[in-house]
Amino acid sequence: MTANTPDDQLLHLVFGGELDDVDSVTFRDLAKLEVVGFYPNYATAYQAWLTKARETIDNAEMRYFIVHLHRILDPSRTGR
Repeated sequence: MTANTPDDQLLHLVFGGELDDVDSVTFRDLAKLEVVGFYPNYATAYQAWLTKARETIDNAEMRYFIVHLHRILDPSRTGR
């Protein structure tokens, strides 16, 4: 993996955990949330999300999410 410059680094976070109800985004136990990792772009974050989603496919309450950290850190920037 090569170092990215600020211009092409769009930080993303992948995390997940077990939900109380599949129709909400309320986690059963916040202490058991799993941080999968931080990624420099959406494509690598998506691959990490997909891997974790496939690993937990038999647990309907387990969900993983991609958070676009670059949008939170700098809302004026555009990009995926």
